[in-house]
Order: sequence, then structure tokens, then C-alpha cells
Amino acid sequence: MEQTLNVNPETVCFIIARAREFQAKDEVVIPDEPADANGDWALDILEDHRDDMTLQEVQSTVADLEPDQQYELVALMWVGRGDYDVDDWDGAVLAATEAWTERTADYLMTTPMAADYLEEALELLGYSCEE
Repeated sequence: MEQTLNVNPETVCFIIARAREFQAKDEVVIPDEPADANGDWALDILEDHRDDMTLQEVQSTVADLEPDQQYELVALMWVGRGDYDVDDWDGAVLAATEAWTERTADYLMTTPMAADYLEEALELLGYSCEE
């Protein structure tokens, strides 16, 4: 069953490719405990890699998306991760809408296995990154 998406599946595939590239780099380590006093390990990772072109590409791409498209990106990740069933797509999008922040790209890029989750959700919704 193909679900109509507001976010272009090609854009999602671009983000998947860049997330794999970013997370495969040797120096990108997602720690068990945050190193800073604020307790946000995602900020630690991003601070270490703020000059990374791959990260900047994804941040720019996501920033150019409309909010409803950003909601869907997060909902896709949650569906692919199993937090929501594909039949509850609308519920996933609603929850992503309510949880939205301006750090969508950062959230995606610092979530372990985000690329796999996004790809799994696309497939469940009837899309593919294969040419």
C-alpha cells in the first residue's frame, strides 16, 4: 500500500545516504553517557562534527523542507523503528507534529540506525530508494 507523502521520497533517500555516510565515519561515536553537564550527547556529537560537510548537507536539506515534511521525516523514522505501525501513519505524523523542534536534522543524524529506520518505513509505505 503506497501512502502519499508530502516529503519527496527522493529527498528521504538523499538523507538516508548522507546519514549512512555520516554515521559510518570512524570518529562518529554515539556515547552511552553524555560528556557535558547538560546531559545531551546529541549536542556533543554535533559539536565535534559541526564542520562536517555531510552533516551540513543534511541540515540544509531539512531546513529547506516545510514543517509538515519535517514531521513526516520523523514519523518515517518512528515507523521504521517500530514505535508506530504503518497502519497508524496518521498517529505517527501527529506525534511528530507535537514533538517538532527546529533540530529535526540533528535528531535524525544523531539517532543510531536512522538511515535503516527511514528506509524500512519507506518500503512499508510502498517506496524504495532503489533505482
